[in-house]
Amino acid sequence: MLLNVDIMTISEAKFYKEGVINLLSAAKLPVEDLPAQLDNFIVVIENDTVIGVAGLELYGDYGLLRSVAVDKDQRGKGIASDLLARIEETAVSLSLEGIYLLTETAADYFNRKGYEHIARMDIPEEVKASSEFSHVCAQSAIAMKKSIQ
Repeated sequence: MLLNVDIMTISEAKFYKEGVINLLSAAKLPVEDLPAQLDNFIVVIENDTVIGVAGLELYGDYGLLRSVAVDKDQRGKGIASDLLARIEETAVSLSLEGIYLLTETAADYFNRKGYEHIARMDIPEEVKASSEFSHVCAQSAIAMKKSIQ
């Protein structure tokens, strides 16, 4: 189900960065290490407001899914699923081997979307070197992976 809202890349609509930061902050997700241009980040815009965001950071043959958030008043409408599908399409088009993520609150959601729990030691070194894995997210965060190939 694709929503009847505009989905655009942040790098083409950089004036939405403030909205992305506000949404991530409201969701208690990290913002201090966001990429400057937000390449490979997508947003859902409704009435000129960011109501959903997801990003994919690239590390060699792997992707790091991050910053998946939906405005609390817009949840349950399939927005996160649509964002995730678009991110996964990007990963396929880039021939990535897998997508990794860390979560403290949404492990069940990502499990339903085909992501598997993995040990941190099984994460590729390139991804472990990211700020998310190295120092931003708590050690208690659950590591997950979805194979793309």
